[in-house]
Amino acid sequence: METTIFYIIIGILVLNYALERLLDHLNISCMGQPIPKALEGVYDPEKYNKQQLYQKTNTQFELISSTFSLMVVLVFLFITGFARVHVFAAGITGNPIMQSLIFFGILMLAQDIMGTPFQIYKTFVIEEKFGFNKVTWKLFIGDKIKGWLLTTLLGGGILALITWFYHRTTDMFWIYAWLMVGGVSLFFTMFYSNLIVPLFNKQTKLEHGELKTAIEEFAVKVNFPVKDIYILDGSKRSTKANAYFTGLGSKKRIVLFDTLIKDLTTEEVVAVLAHEIGHYKKKHTLQGIVISIVQMGVLFYLLSLFLGQGVFSRALGADRAVFHMGLVAFAMLYSPVSLATELIMNVWSRKNEYQADDFAVQHFNGSALGNALKKLSINNLSNLTPHPAYVFFYYSHPSLHQRIVAMNNKG
Repeated sequence: METTIFYIIIGILVLNYALERLLDHLNISCMGQPIPKALEGVYDPEKYNKQQLYQKTNTQFELISSTFSLMVVLVFLFITGFARVHVFAAGITGNPIMQSLIFFGILMLAQDIMGTPFQIYKTFVIEEKFGFNKVTWKLFIGDKIKGWLLTTLLGGGILALITWFYHRTTDMFWIYAWLMVGGVSLFFTMFYSNLIVPLFNKQTKLEHGELKTAIEEFAVKVNFPVKDIYILDGSKRSTKANAYFTGLGSKKRIVLFDTLIKDLTTEEVVAVLAHEIGHYKKKHTLQGIVISIVQMGVLFYLLSLFLGQGVFSRALGADRAVFHMGLVAFAMLYSPVSLATELIMNVWSRKNEYQADDFAVQHFNGSALGNALKKLSINNLSNLTPHPAYVFFYYSHPSLHQRIVAMNNKG
């Protein structure tokens, strides 16, 4: 039975890799297709050639990095690497919580060491070549250190509590773990912008002026009270632009990237925010939180059925049921379910994006939103002709063409 599970895990990893490469091939095969009529003139010839090269470069990079990752994982599985790491951790301490922390600490450190060269190449070669990168080496190293500290403190703390719940309650652990992780997720939904973002970026309140006045007037018009509007210095890392809402209730906050304000007109920025307010008005944010918490409960329940079965740990080379090895086996075996869930969520998300676009069209200005989306696509060198299968599997938003056509029909 252990051998069967082992090869099922191998099969899942290989099939997942094959699916990703197939989708990349289909997407790259659409390069050079005629630009849809609704998007004619978005790119000039020089910019379009640059976009095509950017897409091709990223696809080739993904092929190399994902192939390397797959090879490393397969080799690690065949040499019973997970069991070897467990034995090492068990040799240091007999405490099961500390064993789990050491086990995953070693795995994450190894993953980071192997992944960092690819991250460096992506940032300082590819993104630099196409004019996006603004990250300095000092900033890159600082982000790395902060990331390690957050992972150690937050990730390690959550893992320690989950492990403690399991060893203290066993059958009931999934309920305690669900409540704890759900509570932490809700807390950071409320306070992410206050606690985490300042560690990496500076946020300043938008000063009084034309933009702030326009935003506040629209917010009043659609009965969306907001205390403060913040500008985030996204330009310290990239020329790409973004905007988002964070928090709930009195803790909700509008955050604009400085690059967004630089690239768009006042009317276009307000149109983007009208879209985001549409998500809030349609209760997409609240629905997403509820769905996420429900999914989390199902995940922990299924995990509880796995952990007591020694066969899954033995499939990875252990001689008995081991909590942290059961977690690894579960993560690998659960990936097809995770993919199916992600596909459903992407369909739901794309539906929500249409609704938010419609809100902006009905309550503000569809043309301004369309122009904003086109400008953002140009500045980000976005693909105007993605393959439908690629959109279905990967896009949480409809393609630019789909959104523009939908807005034109509404208008």
